Amino acid sequence: MKLITNELLDGVILEAKASPRKRKNFNFHPTNESLCNRLLNALEPGTYVRPHRHLDPEKEELMLLLRGRMGMIYFDDAGNVTETALLAVGSDAFGIDIPSGIYHSLVCLEPGTLFLEAKAGPYRPLLPQESAPWSPAEDDPEANDYRAGLERLFTP
Repeated sequence: MKLITNELLDGVILEAKASPRKRKNFNFHPTNESLCNRLLNALEPGTYVRPHRHLDPEKEELMLLLRGRMGMIYFDDAGNVTETALLAVGSDAFGIDIPSGIYHSLVCLEPGTLFLEAKAGPYRPLLPQESAPWSPAEDDPEANDYRAGLERLFTP
């Protein structure tokens, strides 16, 4: 039996805080080849999730926020923001189903943010054509400024 407990959530959050990328996954699926990927994803403010899309029509993503607050952003093919959603525990919007083929990103807006994610497996790294060509790569010096701009979409 694999229980999802506060102790488990606290541990994954602590690992995210200690990570240079400011995020950490905890997988429930046994291998990367599993046909269903189920994981906890802990984020800390300042993490950068490069805009991307999943071209495989079976790679829709479901995210259910368990702690914290984050902003979701959808983009068109040119990099223009088309939709945003603020997700927060205790609010009307606390989860999202992301269709395949849509460029998307998220920003962490509160320490200790954590969501449950489910998507089809097997796990495969993003293909070059799935990363948004108009966005900086994670290791690009411009990534912090780009992320900060996305965060401003959610500040009054």
